[in-house]
Amino acid sequence: MNRYGNFIYFSPYMCNLYMFTGAGLKEKRGCDITADTVCEPMEGFFCTDLKSGSCAAAQKHRSCEPGQFISKMGTASTDTECSECISGSFSNGTMLSCQPHTQCEKENLQLIKAGTSSTDVECGEKSSNTTGIVIGVLVFFLVAATIGGGHSKKNYCFNNCNISFLTDSSTNQQRGVSRFITEL
Repeated sequence: MNRYGNFIYFSPYMCNLYMFTGAGLKEKRGCDITADTVCEPMEGFFCTDLKSGSCAAAQKHRSCEPGQFISKMGTASTDTECSECISGSFSNGTMLSCQPHTQCEKENLQLIKAGTSSTDVECGEKSSNTTGIVIGVLVFFLVAATIGGGHSKKNYCFNNCNISFLTDSSTNQQRGVSRFITEL
């Protein structure tokens, strides 16, 4: 409702002006001859300028950053409040609380990448320790060969065939029994 001199005129286009400006407002109650339009913030906005029971300006709710959680949801009259995650937890900024980092060991997995305040840890399958086993076996044989010494002659029998071979450990040459007997 507007006055021009002694005349009162009604313009529905004027009372809906806020809605067409992209100001984050919507109509709460339409205007009539006795009252202007009452506006309220749209979903995701809060009122920053309340005049005569109508919101004249609104602002988009704050978005929390990764590493923060939403500690208080925004309303039509208040902005969103964010808080920092504590050590050992994470949030992507859209969560209502920080989540604890996954404990890889408890899931029988190994840690691939440490977590941050905005990301969880990365876990992976535990790799088998075949390298350690192979090295251990090689060391065992090297130690056994060293302790066993240089020129000892050993008698081996293969496939229960009653053919004996002798191995000279210094040259790793095998000699048949008949050749060994002639060398004795």
